[in-house]
Amino acid sequence: MSQVTLKDIASILGVSVTTVSKALKDYPDISNDTKHAVRLLAEKLNYKPNIHAVTLRSNQSKTIGAILPKIDHPFFAEAITGIISEANVHGYQVIILFSDESITTEEQQVDLLLEKRVDGILMSLANETNRFDHLHKIIKNQVPLVLFDKITRQVNCSKVIIDDEKAAYKAVSHMIKTGCRNIGILSGPEFPSNYNSRLKGYLRALEEHEITQDDTKICRCDHLSIEEGRSNTETLLKNHPEIDGIFCITDHIALGSISYLNDKGISIPDQISVMGFSNWMITPYIKPHLSTVDQPSIQMGKESASLLIDEIDKKHKKQPVEFYEVKLQTHLVLRETTIGDAEVR
Repeated sequence: MSQVTLKDIASILGVSVTTVSKALKDYPDISNDTKHAVRLLAEKLNYKPNIHAVTLRSNQSKTIGAILPKIDHPFFAEAITGIISEANVHGYQVIILFSDESITTEEQQVDLLLEKRVDGILMSLANETNRFDHLHKIIKNQVPLVLFDKITRQVNCSKVIIDDEKAAYKAVSHMIKTGCRNIGILSGPEFPSNYNSRLKGYLRALEEHEITQDDTKICRCDHLSIEEGRSNTETLLKNHPEIDGIFCITDHIALGSISYLNDKGISIPDQISVMGFSNWMITPYIKPHLSTVDQPSIQMGKESASLLIDEIDKKHKKQPVEFYEVKLQTHLVLRETTIGDAEVR
């Protein structure tokens, strides 16, 4: 059976299509009896508005797209919660897509969202993303774009981030202040920029506390996996048995590191302190409980959606749009893998 149209309802009731449309939109110049009859028949026939026609008439789809790198990462799961919560407040639906850290998939998903005529796009970039033509295409199509968490500064748009360098600096400084002098880092891939910023924070903490930098204590985890956390911890300790602290740029990596240390009977934090990054929901339950940097994921999702919807609204009203870079605050959550048990802001 074909989809019921306004014309079908109008024909059955013997009124014009305009009258049916106005009745469904509660126009004051349509009588209550007519409104009631139209709505009753529309419900009986299971009438659904043609979203493409609505989009063409209003130049708005009331839909935003969100492209995220991972479906199974707790940070992005919580960010989605914030995005949807904020979108619902403003009457927007959200199309959620996952690039699986692939730039090719990310490019295809941008094309898909543009074809769907979404009003705006939120993105956290894939680790592979080192070219940005697809982002420039969004802007060229005059579709508002907001980047969050994993961003690039090569594209002129609003961004919502944390100060990754400062957060890492605070984390490593805390480890140093509690007695660690030989700290290795399980770092991340070259792209995107936030992993490099965390590495810079680690290096700055060493420099300011007059600890000599040793590049052989920097181990790269290209896939940010638990398995890499285990294997790189093994490599780090074989090359540097004097290690007394390990800073991990994600909690996933830290989980692998702790797993290896536990298997080898190395006492945490008495022999080696471990610090994570993100405050993944499982971190209070890892044994020992993981000290980490709290990254405000839900708030980041809400702030990103709020910025995007504000840009969409201004565009619709033909008002000038300004781009903002919002930096959210982080704090240390200190548990059993480091010395100390208080939150440090």
